[in-house]
Amino acid sequence: MMQKFSQEQLAREWASQLNRFSPEIKQYIKEVAERNQSLLADHFYSHMLEDPQASSFLSHEQVKTRLSASMQRWITGIFSLDLEQNLDAVVAQQVKIGEVHARVSIPVHLVLRGARHLKERMADLVHQDSISDLQIRIATSLISVNIDMAMEIMSYAYAASTERNSRAEEAYRLFAVAQDIGSEKERQRGALLDWENQLMFGLAVGLPADQLPRIEPSEFGLWFRHKGAHAFEGATETGLILEAMSYIDSVLLPTFRFSQDQDQEQVQHLREMREQTKSIRYHLDRLFEQSNELESGRDVLTRLLNRKFLPVVMSRQLNQARNEGKPFAVLLVDIDHFKKINDTYGHEAGDHVLQQLSSFLVNTSRAGDYLFRLGGEEFLMLLVDVDEKGALRTAEKLCAAVAGEDLKLPHSKSIRVTLSIGLAMFNGHPDYQHLLRRADDALYQAKQNGRNRVVIAKD
Repeated sequence: MMQKFSQEQLAREWASQLNRFSPEIKQYIKEVAERNQSLLADHFYSHMLEDPQASSFLSHEQVKTRLSASMQRWITGIFSLDLEQNLDAVVAQQVKIGEVHARVSIPVHLVLRGARHLKERMADLVHQDSISDLQIRIATSLISVNIDMAMEIMSYAYAASTERNSRAEEAYRLFAVAQDIGSEKERQRGALLDWENQLMFGLAVGLPADQLPRIEPSEFGLWFRHKGAHAFEGATETGLILEAMSYIDSVLLPTFRFSQDQDQEQVQHLREMREQTKSIRYHLDRLFEQSNELESGRDVLTRLLNRKFLPVVMSRQLNQARNEGKPFAVLLVDIDHFKKINDTYGHEAGDHVLQQLSSFLVNTSRAGDYLFRLGGEEFLMLLVDVDEKGALRTAEKLCAAVAGEDLKLPHSKSIRVTLSIGLAMFNGHPDYQHLLRRADDALYQAKQNGRNRVVIAKD
């Protein structure tokens, strides 16, 4: 967030600009804004939507429904008479809007485009009124001052937020490359071999082509598409592995057919499959060889990801889901009555429970999923490539597994705990905070309804 001093300085600059105008002209522009707020909001978004880039941000129905009302409030707010008395709050609002734009990745030029057309439309409205040329010039100057100051503050906040996100993105890329790099390499080589063995078995028993295991939804494929490709982003080998996986699934596998006597064409397909798999394994080894160890961004107690990389992961997953049309889910997981455990058995016992829960989370997740400890007894699971039915099955499996297990405490004691889980499916909204709020509301309902249950967030 912008420093308080900077916000105060911007507020003083805005006030200095406004002091050049009489109360009468401010009142007039206030009335123009209020009288035409709906028309102006529609004008702003219609010009933004002329840019093809804007459609991906403004197409969600809830966004379209809510944005017009928000835009009307913004227009009347920056032209209100009491603007000078509430400039600190108005500046803070522009900062918040800029940060939301950065989080949703709305290109700043789209907002500036809308602002330019907004100024032009307001100037047209002023020219239509029966006022003198001098009053028109002063009025249009006031319009420009207020809109330009708002855009300047938004852009400042946007840039600061983007810079923070970029630093976090790079830190996460390095972290993702480095976490347990030795064991990760062997684990993914093993996952690739496991897929290959399943494929060979399927071919041996005569499975039809549409039932042969695909590599992209395999454990290795999930890991590489959602984690590895990001960790090794920019490397030539990354693109080669992605191309090889796509070629295997879309070109090679559909050509296989069962035959007692393998003909020359079938043998050639098998050779090509083996070469593609060898290529993936070779490029994967090259990627790991280029990496260096880095330990950061991990929760010290549970070894799961901490909040540091949540914005990066959520933003990337949201963009991937939007581009590929694949669903994903968020599970907010909370240990029921955790404070009572700490109060009764001590914080060391509480730490033991948290560590054992992290093991349950790891065992319940797949290679491409993400696991976070958000703080205290609250965890987050991001489940990739999953529909609501699959996400619910995972959540209920986790609930049942934890409830049925004796968790070990110090001094040979044990305890049983239960979980409350809020589940939210990505519904196309461009701001990941919207998804997290829905999951949080569902978690609240799970607790209100008696705990030890899963509640699905509804739109």
